[in-house]
Amino acid sequence: MKNFIAVTTMTGILFAGNASAQETWNLQSTYPGALIQLGPLGHRIADQIGHITDGQITVNFQEPGAIVPALEVFDAVGTGAIEAGWSTPGFWAGRVPALQLMSAVPFGPEAGEYLAWIKFGGGQELFDELYEPHNIKSLFCGIIAPEAAGWFREPIETVEDFRGLRMRFLGLGARVMEKLGVSTQLLAGGDVFPALELGTLDAAEFSMPAIDLSLGFYQVANYYYFPGWHQQATFLELMINLDLWESLDDATQMKISTVCDANITYGLAEGEALQVDALNELRERGVSIETYSDEILDALRAAWEEVVEEESARDADFARVYESYSEFREGYAIWRDLGYLR
Repeated sequence: MKNFIAVTTMTGILFAGNASAQETWNLQSTYPGALIQLGPLGHRIADQIGHITDGQITVNFQEPGAIVPALEVFDAVGTGAIEAGWSTPGFWAGRVPALQLMSAVPFGPEAGEYLAWIKFGGGQELFDELYEPHNIKSLFCGIIAPEAAGWFREPIETVEDFRGLRMRFLGLGARVMEKLGVSTQLLAGGDVFPALELGTLDAAEFSMPAIDLSLGFYQVANYYYFPGWHQQATFLELMINLDLWESLDDATQMKISTVCDANITYGLAEGEALQVDALNELRERGVSIETYSDEILDALRAAWEEVVEEESARDADFARVYESYSEFREGYAIWRDLGYLR
């Protein structure tokens, strides 16, 4: 009888322990789940965390607005109102200006160089420092190919053609455009098409050709410009409430980090593969695919240099992160210039 009681008690303890170890997280996305690449990469993370933890963590992908509005994910993760968020650091410029440098940098590096700074040049450590006061642990969890420079209703032939335009733009690129007389707005992806259709926007940048095609921008703006000077590579992130992250054991943290590292590789390869068919389809639909003149690119670069000086003077963290980023790029230049065809 004593053996029976002992076995029964131990079984109950083990069962209770397993049950308490199982968790369900809400992953609130800033991107619609059906939006090509950006949505599926978020779904992929949710699925893979479940698999890699043997079901101990179930992650429910939530559409933008399902729990909180898309651009309120930062605060919701920090307070614990939701467990996790799927986004890009550039969305949080109003909270932490320096995070913009961890999203995409105007006239910045391609994916390989950008990753090298993050992983081996001090970027990751700075990233952690920026998020910690907000009770967020964020993992770099995706990187996508270069974006387009934007969609316009009318051709952009000179710098003066920018003046007075109302344009959707993200992050530091928006500050640059404002220097050239553009009025910028940050809108979530689902809000851009109706704003163009209704005429409350004259132009918009959002993402790469495959994503822009899926959003139908070609129906309301016919001129599509390149190169994506403002986002040669763009990081995506998995934000997790810091208290929740620190409650996980080391093995579980490593498993989630591994999912994100794999998602970076998957997303970069997928993004590069998607663009050819998308560009061909856009041409077939009558889109005029154009490139900015050297004069326009020079003006944008000069404006970017002004923005860097202003942002660095305004925010000490921005200055510190930009210094790290710049020093890495200066050192990397010998390899970039020798190792790659240009």
